[in-house]
Amino acid sequence: MRYSLNRKRFRDLSEQEILALAISSEEDDAQIYRGYAERLRGDFPDSAAVFDGMAAEEDRHRQRLIDLHRSRFGDVIPLIRREHVSGYYARRPVWLVENLGLERIRAEATAMEQDAERFYLKAAALTSDAPTRKLLGDLAAAEAGHQNTASDLTAAHLDSDATESEDARAKRQFLLTWIQPGLAGLMDGSVSTLAPIFATAFATQDTWTTFLVGLAASVGAGISMGFTEAASDDGELSGRGSPWKRGFASGIMTTLGGLGHALPYLIPDFWTATITAIIVVFVELWAIAWIQNRYMETPFFRAALQVVVGGALVLAAGIIIGTG
Repeated sequence: MRYSLNRKRFRDLSEQEILALAISSEEDDAQIYRGYAERLRGDFPDSAAVFDGMAAEEDRHRQRLIDLHRSRFGDVIPLIRREHVSGYYARRPVWLVENLGLERIRAEATAMEQDAERFYLKAAALTSDAPTRKLLGDLAAAEAGHQNTASDLTAAHLDSDATESEDARAKRQFLLTWIQPGLAGLMDGSVSTLAPIFATAFATQDTWTTFLVGLAASVGAGISMGFTEAASDDGELSGRGSPWKRGFASGIMTTLGGLGHALPYLIPDFWTATITAIIVVFVELWAIAWIQNRYMETPFFRAALQVVVGGALVLAAGIIIGTG
C-alpha cells in the first residue's frame, strides 16, 4: 500500500518527467516486442519479422524523444517508469502473454499501442498548459503512427497464405499441447473410475464410503496421468509442446472426469445420489463426444457411439460387480 501511495500523479509530472516517462515506455515496449519475436521465431518466422520491425520502430521513436529531451533539458534523463506513476497504463507480464499462443500475442501488441495512444490523448485533454498539451498530443500521434506501422509491417511480412499457414500451426499446437492431453485425461477419468465407484456404491450402499473411493480414484488417476503424460514425451521431436503443460492438462481433466460422478455421493440418500451420478456420467460422456467433434473433427454420431457405449459397458460392469 505504501508503494501505491508514493507513486506520483500524472498531472503532477513536469514536462521533463513526462518526456522521460515516454522514453522509458518506448524502451520497455521495444524489449517486449523483441521478446515476442524471439518466442515466435522458431514456429512463426513471419510474425517474428513483424515484431522485429515493431521493435525497431519503437527504437526510432525513443531516439527522437531522447533528441528532444537533449535539446530542451540536457543529457541527464530522470529515472521514471510506468510503475512510478499513478494511473499510468500497465503492461501484462511478458511470461503470461507469451505462453498463450500466437493470437493472444497479436492481440496484446495491438492493445499495447491503443492503450498508449488513448492515455496520451486523455492526458492532453486534461492539461491547460500549451507546451505540455502539444507534447502529449505529439506522443499520442506517435502511438497512432505505431499502429499504422504495425499494419504496414503485417502487410509486408504476412500475406494471406502466410497468415493461414501460421494460424494453422498455432491451432495444431494448441490441439497437441492442451486439447489432446486434456481430452485423453477426461476420457480416462470419466470412464476408468466408473467401475470402482459404482461397484463400491452397490456393494456398500454407503454414500460417504463411495465418495471417498471416488475421490481417491480420481486424484490418484489424475496424478498418474499427469506424470505419465509429462514423462512420456519432452515435445522436442514430436512438436507437442511443453511436457508440463500437457501433464497439467491431462492430470487436471482426469481428476475432474472422476470427480464429476463421485461428488453426487455427498448426497446422503443412496438412490438419489446414484441416480444423480448416472445422469452426470452421461453428461460427461456427451461432453467428451462434443469435444471430439469440435476440436478433433470426429463425426459426432461416431464419437458419441464410441464413448457412450464404452462408458455404459464400464458402468454396467461396476454395477454387476458391486451387486454380485
